[in-house]
Amino acid sequence: MRTGNPASMSMGEWWRRVRSAYAGGEQRPLGGYAASLLSYAGLVGVAAAVGRRRGARLPERWSTGDVVLLSVATHKASRLVTKSAVTSVLRAPFTRYDGAAGEAEVNESVRAGARHAVGELATCPFCSGVWIAGALTAGRVLAPRATGLLMTALTAVAASDWLHLAYDRAKQGAADRS
Repeated sequence: MRTGNPASMSMGEWWRRVRSAYAGGEQRPLGGYAASLLSYAGLVGVAAAVGRRRGARLPERWSTGDVVLLSVATHKASRLVTKSAVTSVLRAPFTRYDGAAGEAEVNESVRAGARHAVGELATCPFCSGVWIAGALTAGRVLAPRATGLLMTALTAVAASDWLHLAYDRAKQGAADRS
């Protein structure tokens, strides 16, 4: 009979105990989360290897404008990927439609089982933002002109969204006053 001593357990048994103790009776896809983390680390490693092979040099520092552009582009891309009605086709294998969420966005619930971890990543703008910021940052080093163009376009779309919302609020305010 095995004791609670991790040194006397197989890795599989140890992992089952850790997963059970962590989950507290809930269904938590730790294996999926581990796969996501390993995938992210692998992609960062590939980008670093490609950059090194191509002789790409990291910038000494980024300007405030570069950081603002990256931030707004990451925000807009993460909203497009995780909430847009049009991109729901990409999330559908991992989610279920729950209803409209306002301005061209949808609410979705994450499916259970093996698809849960991917579903969380695909529906969470905070979670996907890390991946998107990493991809855009790598792009600024490996393909700066194309990535700069993409980031500028995403930032323009974000600004356009905010202007649409402000315009709608102004129209509603005018209608309420009349």
